[in-house]
Formats: sequence, C-alpha cells, structure tokens
Amino acid sequence: MPESAAPEARALTLLGRPRLWLLPTVLTGLLALLLSLLYMGGIVNPNGDLRDLPVALVNSDTGEPPAGQRQNLGTQVAAAIAADTGGGSVEWRLLGRAAAQDELDSGKVYGALVIPANFTDSLTALTTTRATQRPTLTVLTNPGKGSLGSSLASQITTRAAHQVSLDVGRQLTAATPTADSTTALLLADPVNVVTRVGHPIGTHSGLGLTAFYYTLLLVLAGFMGGNVISNGVDTALGYADNEIGPWHTRRPTVPIDRTQTLLLKMAMTAGITLLSVSLVMLACVAVLDMDASHLPLLWIYSYCACLAVGLGVQAINAAFGGIGQLVSVFVFIVLGLPSSGATVPLQAVPDFYRFLSYFEPMRQLSDGVRAILYFDARGDAGLTRSWIMIAIGAALALVFGFAMTRYYDRTGHKRLTPQPA
Repeated sequence: MPESAAPEARALTLLGRPRLWLLPTVLTGLLALLLSLLYMGGIVNPNGDLRDLPVALVNSDTGEPPAGQRQNLGTQVAAAIAADTGGGSVEWRLLGRAAAQDELDSGKVYGALVIPANFTDSLTALTTTRATQRPTLTVLTNPGKGSLGSSLASQITTRAAHQVSLDVGRQLTAATPTADSTTALLLADPVNVVTRVGHPIGTHSGLGLTAFYYTLLLVLAGFMGGNVISNGVDTALGYADNEIGPWHTRRPTVPIDRTQTLLLKMAMTAGITLLSVSLVMLACVAVLDMDASHLPLLWIYSYCACLAVGLGVQAINAAFGGIGQLVSVFVFIVLGLPSSGATVPLQAVPDFYRFLSYFEPMRQLSDGVRAILYFDARGDAGLTRSWIMIAIGAALALVFGFAMTRYYDRTGHKRLTPQPA
C-alpha cells in the first residue's frame, strides 16, 4: 500500500515553536536598534558636535589707525574674531579677498566674513559730521557646501559681525560722550551686516542637495543592480529557485566554479551599469532639469562610481553568501549615509562618523559629484581624491572577491549538488 502523505503543518502550530521566533526576532531587533543609533546619532546635535568648521576671514581695511592707536579698526576686529573660535567650533582662516574667493569656489570653506577697505574711515566718520553711510561687514555664504553647512557658517559669521558692531559701538560711545540721542543710538550698534552668496549655484540645485541625492542614486543603482544581477545569474545557472507569485521553477544546474561565477557577474555588472547610469543621468538632467555642467565628465564619473559599488556588492556576496546582501547594506547604505558629509558637514558629526568618512564609499563619491556639479569640476574641490578612492575601491573589490572565491574553490567548497534537467 502506498504510504500516506505527511499532514501539512499549520501556521498556528508553528507559531508555538520558540526556535522559529529566535533568529528573526534577534536580527530584526538588532537592525532596528543599529539603524536608529547610526542614523539619528549623526544628525541629532550638529551644533553640539561642531568642530573646526572652516570659514574665511578677510580684512581689506586700508584706513589709517585712529588717533592714539597703532592698528586700524579692521585689523583689531579681525584679530578679535580670529581669537574667538567658539570653543573650537570654527576654524577662522585669515585670507586675502582673492584667496578667500578661491576657497569658496573650490568648496574649501563654508562661508566668509569680509571687512571692507573703508571700515576704519566709515566708523570714525560717524563721530563727526562727515558720515555718509554706515560701515558694512559682508557675510558670504557657500550654498554648494549644502544648505545646513552654509547655514551653520552663516550663523557663525553673522554672530561674529554683530558682536563686532557692539564692541566697536562701545568704543565710539565712550569717545563721543556729548552725542545727541539719535547719534548715540547709531553709535551703540554702528555696523550694518549684509549677507550675500559667495559662490552661487543654479536654481535647480536643490539648495545644494542635488549632489547628495545624485550620489545616493549612483550608490543605490550600483547596490540594487549588483544584487539583481547576482540573483539573476544564480537563478539562470540553476543555483537558486525562481519564484514569481504561485509559479516556481528550478533550472538545470550549470557546472561552474565560484571564481568563474564571480567573473560572469562582474562582467555583466560592467555592461548593465552602462545602461543604468545613462538612465539616471537622463532622468535627472534631461527630464527633471537638474543643473549640471561637464556632462561627459559627469557621465564617466557616474559610471565608474556606480561600477565600483556594483563590483563591491558582487565581491561581498561571493564572500559571505546568503548574508552578503545584509553586509552590503551596512557597507554602502547604513554606514555610508550618516558619514557622507553631504547633508550634515563632517565637522558637525560625532568623531565616529568622521572616522568612517575616511573610507566609506558614499563620502568619497559625494565629494566628486559635488565638485562636478557645483565647483567647476576642480580637482582641489574633492574630485581628484574621489577618483583615487574609486580606483582603490574597485581594486579592493576585485582582489577581495577573487581571493575569496579562489580559496573556496581550492578547498572544495561547492555551492550546490548539481541537479539534473
């Protein structure tokens, strides 16, 4: 007599098995905890974590020193500002006007405070009848460094400028004890603070955020594309089941070792990335009208960046197998986003994220994208370093991936027992 089929399990019965709950519960809870700590930890207190934000300080004052003083007021003010680093939160860079503009144009500073050439003359004139206008300090912003970074620099420079006005006002008030009430009010806060854009970017630049989101697209295209290619190849070669809705198929297994499989996946990644990067640029630049110049360079850079991520994904999947996708998520996404410096300046995140930024892929890629989109593709704006890090990342992916697969092949670790057609 034929044996009777074993009864099918019921969900309610299986729910009572503690071992079935253990691994998913631990992993899910751990992931939720890590994601919360890593993402929120990088942005929760930017002002408190702020250290050494580079801001240019320009003293263009050419006026003669006031009577009884050895330095003009611009020199005195610049020295006082530079000495106050706000507890280490700001790094004042004393530069000439041309040098400061160059550092704004290359993204090396987040903003600038400019003391004009007539600063001393216009201030001393306020105590006489020769005054024609209020002296002005100019705050220059750099929106190409991101809206938050530019905002932090603007707050610092504006606060310093207003403090200068109050300090100088006290000196002028003490030197003019007979001033009438209107003049005394003017002398108490004599300096006008004007904010201007030091390095303009396009109106379709997302207030300096398109570089971050474009970089995120490249990373996601490389990450998701790499995983899709990996799963597709495994399915086509018969090493993974193919399930679409209620349909399930299993192809005959193609005899192939791990090294050749990785070579196949990486070659396909190099080819398919050509399409995905082209579509990313088409959508962003042609359809959505994102401000972008140096389009051939942007395409080549985008391809190399996306390919480096894709090769890294294939290497990690080959080395770690089933948990490779989870490892890739942490390497390219979870640890990459808060340490990228693209939304929150690296000077405003905890030390742990600054450490990650030295090697995390998203930071390396975002610097290059920002340089191309906002800073005229200048090498000293971060593009040169990005090219170097892309080359290093791609080389590491190749070396690591093939070293692991060769080791597995030599030690006889077969993927699956071949299944006949």
